[in-house]
Order: sequence, then C-alpha cells, then structure tokens
Amino acid sequence: MLKNLNSILKKFNPISLDQMDSVKLLNRTDTKFIFNSAVLHDFLSSCYNNYNILTIDNKKIASYKTLYFDTKYFDFYHHHHNNKGNRYKVRIRKYVDSNLCFLEVKNKIKGRTIKSRKAIEDFENTLSVGSLEFVGSVMNFSKPLEKKIWNSFDRITLTNQKLKERLTIDLNLSFEQNGQQKLLNDIVICELKQERVNRSSPAFRILKNLQIRPSRISKYCIGSGSLNHHLKRNRFKKKFLQLDKIKSQLN
Repeated sequence: MLKNLNSILKKFNPISLDQMDSVKLLNRTDTKFIFNSAVLHDFLSSCYNNYNILTIDNKKIASYKTLYFDTKYFDFYHHHHNNKGNRYKVRIRKYVDSNLCFLEVKNKIKGRTIKSRKAIEDFENTLSVGSLEFVGSVMNFSKPLEKKIWNSFDRITLTNQKLKERLTIDLNLSFEQNGQQKLLNDIVICELKQERVNRSSPAFRILKNLQIRPSRISKYCIGSGSLNHHLKRNRFKKKFLQLDKIKSQLN
C-alpha cells in the first residue's frame, strides 16, 4: 500500500515537526472515520490543496509502536466498553523514525480528549517509579498497572493550511499479545483532531462525499477484544461487524 501512495503524497506541501507545534491540540475533540485501504488514494487526492503533510527526514509516512497498560482485570477496557463518561488509557508510544518515546495518559471526558505525556528513554515492561509518579499525578487511580498489548501502525499526519486542526491517517495496523497477533492491514483509521467539532472542515466534506461517516473506535479495545476472548465485547459487536464489512468490500 505504501508504494502506491508515494505519487499522491508528493503533491502535499511539507511541514516540519517544529512547525507542527502550533497544532499539538493536547486538549481537543476527536472525530474518527474507518474505511478500507482502497479508498485512501481517492481521499488523499482530494486533500492536498487544503492540507500540509508532516515530513521528517524526507519521510511522509511514519512508523509508530505502542505498548498499552491496564489493570490485571482490564479495568480501562471495561470502562470504555461500558461507556463510562470519564475514562483513561495509559500507554508508552514510540515514534520509531525519530526515536522519541513518551509515556502518555489519555483522558476522555465529556466528549473531549486530554492528553498528558512525559518523555522517557524507551519502552518499560514494568512502569518505573518515575513513570508511576507521572501517571498518579494525572489520574486518581491506585490499582497496579501491567503491560497488556502491543500495537504497531504507519501514520500519515496532515495539518490544515487555514484551520487549527490535525488529521492522522493510520494504516497497516497490527496487534500482538503473548505471541498472538491480529492484523488489520486493509483497515484505515482516520482521526480529525480539532479544538471543537467543526463540520465545515475540508476533511469532513471530502469524507462525506466518499460516503464515509464518523465512527467511534478504540485501537486498544479492538486489539484487546480480538486477542482476549474472555473479555466482554457485547457493546463492541457492531464495531467488529463493521470492520469485517469494510474488509469484505475489497473482495
């Protein structure tokens, strides 16, 4: 898939990591869209007049690797499954190409996403004292945390040329836990990050024209539900069926 995208990605104006600081949007709204990889070229072909592309060392597609943490009994997963209004995710994310690593805590509350993060040296299979102190300073949660699931993907990051918004496009998703693996190579997760929901955004319009509607999805929950069959997933059943339907459209 990546080779086929190079021709269209060349049409975007580049933006550096430093230039992107103005659209960090650590307190934001997130609107997600899911579609199959066959749609991606058409979507990007309609975007380059309105968006710049993050470019690092001439690379426009970046590799990410994430390790998620949860309690022994998957409290964070169940909070999401049960649609708890104030919920958290704890993860270590590595930006592979730039060799940057962050401990991140994401808080979803009242439709907004608040992300706190701290630079660390590398992945920690067991959270260090300093990392636990950081997590404790962000969220009021006292249960022990343990590593749960690895997630890898490639990401294209676009920034609007006029509006304060960022668009991330994740592809080649994979999940791994205890030697088990789940691949979602044909699925694209597109996330529009804004200060507040603005449906006049070019991305909204383009996706609507492609008959793609907003859809809620959590990579952590999809990966955990796929690889841990004992977990309750009633409320995610429609989401798994949606993913199967999107993949079948390629056949």
